[in-house]
Amino acid sequence: MTMASGAQNRTVRHEAAAKAISKAIIRNMPADDGGSGCPVLVEGIRDEQALRSLGFRGTIEKVNRGWDRPRLIAYLHSTYCSEQAADGGPPIILLMDWDRTGGKLQTSIRDRLMALDSTVDEELRNTLLRAMKPEGRTVESLMPHAQLLRSCGANLNHGCIM
Repeated sequence: MTMASGAQNRTVRHEAAAKAISKAIIRNMPADDGGSGCPVLVEGIRDEQALRSLGFRGTIEKVNRGWDRPRLIAYLHSTYCSEQAADGGPPIILLMDWDRTGGKLQTSIRDRLMALDSTVDEELRNTLLRAMKPEGRTVESLMPHAQLLRSCGANLNHGCIM
């Protein structure tokens, strides 16, 4: 692999991440602002801060709030899963870290919500897992890349400005 192809690969990965982030930002925006009002579920406060730095303005729920898992699932289901999102997609965006612990949390929460006939949106995590793994394995590891990813998202038709 040459240096040029490595940089080109990084640009392609960042563009894929920016596109997924832009789509999730729109789904997360309140319905009054043209979004779907879908909350994003993350692990903790630093993950929320990273998403805010990327431009998320809607509801962000955190797993680490001192509740046991059944209470969290009951809260999510009763608050967000009674009907589909405005865009017809799953009512919750699930975004755990893409490390081993995050994978276990993602599977556990997804399976419990699905047992209650509620779907979850995992597209953002699946894209970030592939695109941003070299840069880090956590949601908070996106924060140093926020400006670049925002510029990629704003310039999707023209490519990232490195």
